Amino acid sequence: MFAVDRFGAVADGRTKDTDAIQAAIDAAHAAGGGVAYLPPGTYLSGGIELRSRVTLHLEAGATLLGSTDLADYPPHEGPPADCDAGQRHLVFARGATDIAITGAGIIDGQGQAFWEPSGRPPTPPDRLWADVVTHNWKPVGNNDRPSPMVEIAECRNVRIEGVTLRNSPGWTLRPIACDTVMIRGIVIRNPIDGINTDGIDPTACQNVFIADCDIDTGDDAICLKSENPYGDLRVTRNVVVTNCVLSCCCNAFKLGTATQGGFEDITFTNSVIYNRDVPLNERVISGIAIEMVDGGWVDGVSISDIRMRNTRTPIFVRLGNRGWGQPTPVPGRLRRVRISGIEATGAILTSSITGLPEQHVEDVTLSGIRIETDEGGRREWVEREIPEEVAEYPEARMFGRLPAYGLYVRHARGVRISGTEIRSTVPDPRPLLVADDVEGLSVDALDGTAPGPDTPLLDLRDTRVAFVSGSRAPHGTDVYLRVSGARSRDIALSGNELSRAAAAVETTGGAAPDTVIGGSSPT
Repeated sequence: MFAVDRFGAVADGRTKDTDAIQAAIDAAHAAGGGVAYLPPGTYLSGGIELRSRVTLHLEAGATLLGSTDLADYPPHEGPPADCDAGQRHLVFARGATDIAITGAGIIDGQGQAFWEPSGRPPTPPDRLWADVVTHNWKPVGNNDRPSPMVEIAECRNVRIEGVTLRNSPGWTLRPIACDTVMIRGIVIRNPIDGINTDGIDPTACQNVFIADCDIDTGDDAICLKSENPYGDLRVTRNVVVTNCVLSCCCNAFKLGTATQGGFEDITFTNSVIYNRDVPLNERVISGIAIEMVDGGWVDGVSISDIRMRNTRTPIFVRLGNRGWGQPTPVPGRLRRVRISGIEATGAILTSSITGLPEQHVEDVTLSGIRIETDEGGRREWVEREIPEEVAEYPEARMFGRLPAYGLYVRHARGVRISGTEIRSTVPDPRPLLVADDVEGLSVDALDGTAPGPDTPLLDLRDTRVAFVSGSRAPHGTDVYLRVSGARSRDIALSGNELSRAAAAVETTGGAAPDTVIGGSSPT
């Protein structure tokens, strides 16, 4: 045990204890391994660096308090200096093995010292649904700040357990290009309006376990990325996230936005995503956001048993072509995604699965989904032309208001929806489901709220090879299924209970009358 007070730490919150803490870490490393121990007290510190086979242990009552003087954080080569994830950090490690940060103590970055008001005008009340409260602030100067607050780069056998991380100046905790990372039982507390205050950002890591964490922050709560400014790009692979409670005003669980390489075998399960009754721009944007926009690939994501409350958009799946890191942007791939057991209340935006005309999202399954939406759409949104936004930053609000109240699917292949119920708590004249340029659509046991006169429950546009079964028309349905577009073909209905629909099927807008098999003729 290498207690920092033996190396001169004062722990009064005013005297800088950086050198004493680093000396304890270095002594433990020189001894072949050990624990750099912080007893109760407040330790004002600049940047420190962990070494192999050293555990930094913060006892209950101990606070590692980040200095507000940027000069106390030496830069580390790799990332650019002026980006959200830069060169300065409160706790840093690179190329180390068998390291840990443990204990019931606190790491506090005093983040607000590195922000200033953005000076933007107030957001009109009718635009709060698309706004993010963090935009009220901006980084001081040229965005040079201690971010990520804790940066673990190119390390093996990393354990972070029990500590509280709070008031980060930017990103809070990033393991990047690491192997075997275990993060358990940590608490993250950043202001809801904290600019770029991501919670945990596993980046280009393999064999990552995140469990039993409580995260309340301003930016994305848990965000997997694929980039590596330290060296060769690696696949983000074998990541398990479970038993967590997440709250923020951006995305709760996200893949992206940096997606230059691959994501394989990712699971997120048995967790809660929530906001209290706060303004709309303080709510989670997307509970689940799976994004691929920089030419990499997503292949194998499983998400199950997630409870959401007051999340703006429960599900957002997006294949775009922003092309960061590419000389010429080329779209990547997004496929083999399974999402099940989602219970969401208080939604205000439509869930969506969208690809590109030249590159479709593939093989997505939604099952056992229950969503209540409070959005209350407008009839004019049904026929609104939805922009492609090929190279835009991916976010659930990127397309504006969508033509369905439940789920919008465009440029996709092999989408299966089963055992799903999406209900509007207020009158909404839009269809439950709109599918546009979709091939291989399977819908089974889908239930929802009738949209009212002149609007179908299911609206298929240029959809090929679709099968709708085991579903029923809710009371008040005018048309159950409307099919349009000359490319629509091979659409079958079987085993549905449609007696409460005024018309089972309507073909229009260039769709051939024999496009649908198994539905009664239009009335």
